Amino acid sequence: MKALVYTGPVSLEYRDEPDPVSNADVMVKVAACGICGSDMHAYLGHDERRNAPLILGHEAAGEVLDGPMAGKRVAVNPLVTCGTCDACLGGRQNLCSSRQIISMMPRPGAFAELLTVPQTNIIELPEGMSYETAALTEPLAVSYHAVNLAERALSMPLTAARIVILGGGAIGMGAAHIVRSRGGHDVRIAEMSELRRGVIQAAGTFQSYMPGTADEPAASTVDLVIDAYGGERSREAACNLARPGGAIIHIGLASGTGGLDIRKLTLQEIAFIGTYTYTMVEFRETMAGLAAGTFGDIDWVEQRPLSEGAEAFRELRDGSVATAKIILRS
Repeated sequence: MKALVYTGPVSLEYRDEPDPVSNADVMVKVAACGICGSDMHAYLGHDERRNAPLILGHEAAGEVLDGPMAGKRVAVNPLVTCGTCDACLGGRQNLCSSRQIISMMPRPGAFAELLTVPQTNIIELPEGMSYETAALTEPLAVSYHAVNLAERALSMPLTAARIVILGGGAIGMGAAHIVRSRGGHDVRIAEMSELRRGVIQAAGTFQSYMPGTADEPAASTVDLVIDAYGGERSREAACNLARPGGAIIHIGLASGTGGLDIRKLTLQEIAFIGTYTYTMVEFRETMAGLAAGTFGDIDWVEQRPLSEGAEAFRELRDGSVATAKIILRS
């Protein structure tokens, strides 16, 4: 099969790789797979969980080639869990004690023509849903889970909350759309890239601003901050923006340390909640929402052939991509 293989920092090769063997899993012919921020971290050599050589990619959709669902069009939940630990039995599969995710060893990813996954990790697509839209289920499920946690943490409904989202990539944009679908209307998106800010502003759906400028909300005035970037500077900004009694939802994994004002979080009782992936129920609900158009127009996506994936990664690294998500088609 053809695959896009991470061969070392800032190096990807589109080349022939051995076909995977399904064994107890099912074989999926991959049709579309999105580039995630975690793929970019690996590409830059910043993710110790993803060592070269490795096929990256986990936001996938395609056609099942074997097993009881052969011929079905499906989306892939890349989070492989045991199903028997306390977390799994309690419906919080994202916290499984032995979780794996495709694109991390020992499970190669989906930037390839073929992929093997457990049958329990595939969900049939609704009638009429394209593979490219289905590939958005995974990143939007991350946002969906984060907004669910935010609603539980807030002392007010989203409809009354002043909300700032740090980062205008797919996770941040997904969170903005999901918040809006639940009645949140005072939503601002902080984004460093002028290109992305232009796309957000042109859509006319959300306000966008450059962090650190006069357009940024005043300190301690924001009810909910969703950090979709997760770096030292964004955590610092989140702590600065959050009001007393407010909440910070931390999704991004740009860096592991720095930026938290623990004194402010403590003295002003600001909830700081880390959020990781989603449950299987949330994955299904996200797909249903996409199919029904619940989250509005997801028009911040572009598509490219898998064979041009290396160039897409280079452009993302250089900041020359305006859209929030690139989907590679096999």
